[in-house]
Amino acid sequence: MSRPDLKGRVAIVSGGGKGLGRSFSLDLAAHGAKVVVNNRNRVVDDDGRGPADHVVSEIRDAGGEAIADYHDAADPSSGSAMVQAALDQWGRLDICVANAGVGTGGMFHKETDEEFEALLAINLLGAARLARAAMIVMRPADYGRIVLVASTGGLHGDVGLSAYAASKGGMISLGRSLAAEGQRRGVFTNLLLPYATTQMTEGDMDDAYANATTAERVAPVLTALVDQNCNLNGQLIVTGGGRLRSASVVEWGTVLLPDDLGPQELEELVHRSKKGSPKEFNGAIEAFFDFMGDQPL
Repeated sequence: MSRPDLKGRVAIVSGGGKGLGRSFSLDLAAHGAKVVVNNRNRVVDDDGRGPADHVVSEIRDAGGEAIADYHDAADPSSGSAMVQAALDQWGRLDICVANAGVGTGGMFHKETDEEFEALLAINLLGAARLARAAMIVMRPADYGRIVLVASTGGLHGDVGLSAYAASKGGMISLGRSLAAEGQRRGVFTNLLLPYATTQMTEGDMDDAYANATTAERVAPVLTALVDQNCNLNGQLIVTGGGRLRSASVVEWGTVLLPDDLGPQELEELVHRSKKGSPKEFNGAIEAFFDFMGDQPL
């Protein structure tokens, strides 16, 4: 069995001070990566140190290299600042993990514009800014590994998840587009959809599931995903509790519209379509030509 080897690689982990981000940072460092541990300082100890500082200390105490970064993902300059920190310290960037995020629930009709947009600013725009800054450095180097930490909420949605699902669904579409754009330059982007007990989820998690879905059980998947020998690109990987499954976006069978279409006919067409075989596509253009067929009507 091959073991990830990240010696000499430089990584950024946003939201790296707690929960999943902490586990990602520690595991990357344990496999040889030098890590920029990002976390905004919401809580500091008596010595004035925040979450990122404590993770950096853990890495250094174990013999690794790491520095702390305190930018807020909601800050438009945060992405470029994190990348610059990596370049200033080590002169390169190989791995970008866009993990910073918040999760707040609420019925869509009860949320204010400010509440909805604040979540998008952190989860979606924060990830996009970091990924863009990383891409700018990785493409000329013809190498890079980007992981956007999304959620099955972004795939399926659910009651009370409108803002969260919108942000994570946007990350999924963004990541698939980045994968297509970076493929020929050796910059691979994948989506990690974790099930993990963190500060964000622990209050709503049954003890049996909470004990099984620790953040530490997700980290090895992330580390293997960013190894130079991993050629996965544009994949949606659901993982947690010692399990993994691939997810995808599919379209079902194509059916022709009748001349007269009413609500009952529409329902029947949807049901007929779902009886067809699901298809995956590498991009929207490929999906269009498959949809239209050889002879457009």
